[in-house]
Amino acid sequence: MLILGAAGAGVWIYQDLDGSIGAADIDNKLGEGRPENLSPGSKNILVVGSDSRDGDNAGYGKGLTTMQSDTLMVLHLAADRKWATVVSFPRDSWVRIPACDKGDGTKSKPHHFKINEAFAVGGATGEVAGAAACTIRAVEQNTGLRIDHFVSVDFQGFKGMVNALDGIEVCPEQPIRDKKAHLDLEAGCQTVKDEDVLGYVRTRYSVGDGSDLGRIGRQQEFMRALADKAQEKLTSPGDLYDFLKAATGSLTTDRALAGVKPLSGLASELQDIPKDRLTFLTVPNYPRQADVPSDKANVVWQYPQAARLFTALAKDEEVDKKRLEQESKNAVYARTVRVQVLNGTGRSGLAGKVAEELREAGYTVVGTGNAPDAATTTHITYPADLRPQAETLASRLPGSRAEQLGDAPAGLVTLVIGKDFEAVR
Repeated sequence: MLILGAAGAGVWIYQDLDGSIGAADIDNKLGEGRPENLSPGSKNILVVGSDSRDGDNAGYGKGLTTMQSDTLMVLHLAADRKWATVVSFPRDSWVRIPACDKGDGTKSKPHHFKINEAFAVGGATGEVAGAAACTIRAVEQNTGLRIDHFVSVDFQGFKGMVNALDGIEVCPEQPIRDKKAHLDLEAGCQTVKDEDVLGYVRTRYSVGDGSDLGRIGRQQEFMRALADKAQEKLTSPGDLYDFLKAATGSLTTDRALAGVKPLSGLASELQDIPKDRLTFLTVPNYPRQADVPSDKANVVWQYPQAARLFTALAKDEEVDKKRLEQESKNAVYARTVRVQVLNGTGRSGLAGKVAEELREAGYTVVGTGNAPDAATTTHITYPADLRPQAETLASRLPGSRAEQLGDAPAGLVTLVIGKDFEAVR
């Protein structure tokens, strides 16, 4: 009887947890032209911290008319399961938002804006599947990474997971007083729980330089501490149930991941990764004001460093964080790259169209024209002293190649558009 009772309890617990996970059908919303999977066996999981103010989350602020993504990151799990990298995307990243189904029978038009707007565009009717699909499309088209799964977690669920671990220790160097985040912390190490958890990971304007980048740093430190404590504490069935109950009740995932078995399998894979092989990174970036002086609110990704990061993960190659940070210290601003655009395809008007795309990306276009011969591939030529500028431009054009020429025009990078040209990333 005791065995039957235990078995029955196990089934009930499994069904209770399994049934509380939200499942969203996104397969028919992602469209065509998705990036190729270059590393079978690895996984790219899009993780969205939802800024929804519905239901139990209403206490965290009102006035939002659309769904919001407060945090956006991609977890890359290596094919051999020996390492993992978490890449954070600043929500103020100025990127191209693709056309997306808005859920009301209409489609948005492609445009440039903050990357977190994709969640709001796709979730215009409150449907998580649409919000996730548009965000996946935006991430895939701007990074070239194939996203395999997505996970969305809301405020209450994140707070519940931390509470199930009896809180997480944080060590602010200065007191934090942030009315917007409902946070009042003294300086020094202390354990945060309940509302202070959300306040700490969301506070922005009252700490450091008030930027989203500073908040990302705190979030990454917090997530690492949470992962470490989960590995240490979740050893008893009771603790594990409390943690999973808090987590599953606030999660929405794609259908393939929406179950206790696939989620626990993912957690197990992460738990086996050595602490020193779990790396947290932020996409290299710089203030967009360097390219567009009037824009003081956004950041743009730094190339070619961002492209190298995305390419490495697409090929399942572990990224050296220190090397990436070192290479990112010397940014080549897009505005400093003077480009002439030549149409080598014979298609009328293409040079002007590409020139406009480059101007939107911040580049200085000094002229357009036609190449003397039709070009099959897109290529870039440059004089010896403009190699960094040429590499920066080439990294924004998938499949292009850069070549130094002795007779290249001084002070200019020349882009010849070939028949394989896709778009400026």
